[in-house]
Amino acid sequence: MQKKTESIVHAHLPTQFGTFTVYSHQQSNESLPTLVMLKPWEEQVPLVRIHSECLTGDALGSMRCDCGFQLQESLRLIQEEGGLLIYLRQEGRGIGLHEKIQAYRLQDQGLDTVEANLRLGHPADQRNYKEAAQILRHYGIHKARLLTNNPEKLSQLEQEGIQITERIPLVKAMDEFNEKYLQTKKEKFGHYYD
Repeated sequence: MQKKTESIVHAHLPTQFGTFTVYSHQQSNESLPTLVMLKPWEEQVPLVRIHSECLTGDALGSMRCDCGFQLQESLRLIQEEGGLLIYLRQEGRGIGLHEKIQAYRLQDQGLDTVEANLRLGHPADQRNYKEAAQILRHYGIHKARLLTNNPEKLSQLEQEGIQITERIPLVKAMDEFNEKYLQTKKEKFGHYYD
């Protein structure tokens, strides 16, 4: 059976931040589509957010992580300055929603996010950003001002030929619900919180 080639469809999407053009990139019949939220930019290097799916944070308002905050702040900034957000379907650092909820259960018992993923037999973080780099090139982006705290994301994009001219942090304040999560990102993944 022949695999379907990539299909791209788009529409206007009004949001609380403004109206974007939303694109759905469907790689194959088996894959979930990657979404792109685009706001035209002028001559400047565009703002780019590469955001991995987090249903609990993005849609359900979980306070265990900073994902929903980062998504909303990115859309607000991109609406103001122009650029795009790539929404990758890499739930739970790539382990999927069901396994992520199991990892939550282990975190409730005292493990951090890295320890929980490892206990479940997964790498600490199995995401990759090759598809994001391909999508950036599709939209003619070879230089980006990247909205991220993640040094691995910077490194992978640069390895794929995307020049990062500026890193813009997305820092959520620590509280009783997210403190251990944010500390783990800083200490075990080297995330920037400046």
